[in-house]
Amino acid sequence: MAIFPSDEWIELYVVRINASDEYRDAAADWEGDVAFVFEAEPDKNVPTDTWAWLDLWHGECRAGRIVAAEEGAKARFIVRAPYTRWKEVLAGDLDPVKGMMQGKLKLQGDLPTMIRYVRAANELVHLTTSVPTEFLDELPAGSGAP
Repeated sequence: MAIFPSDEWIELYVVRINASDEYRDAAADWEGDVAFVFEAEPDKNVPTDTWAWLDLWHGECRAGRIVAAEEGAKARFIVRAPYTRWKEVLAGDLDPVKGMMQGKLKLQGDLPTMIRYVRAANELVHLTTSVPTEFLDELPAGSGAP
């Protein structure tokens, strides 16, 4: 199991993206990187913002990792929300496109382009639920969480 958010979690996620025929088909002509910002919630054991970056290109994830804010800010699309909101997305309790429309997730980038690729976005979200995940705020005290 990987702790969310972490490089290990992102690595497992990239493997699942690249194994998905559904994502490959839905994003066949998608070009551009995406950064996700998991905003700090110190009371949830998330002391600082964490930026994750995915290099998505024609149905493939060429790379993914935790990055510094300066690097993540260069992505074509940036989606940001508090850590607990992302937990809702990963649990399948919040559709990310609806969340963007409702202002629950903030999008920097071209919303019409994101809407055009809603099937690919939904598959990306679906794949997050397949990653064996431990959440920072659910780890036992003294477990060595950051």
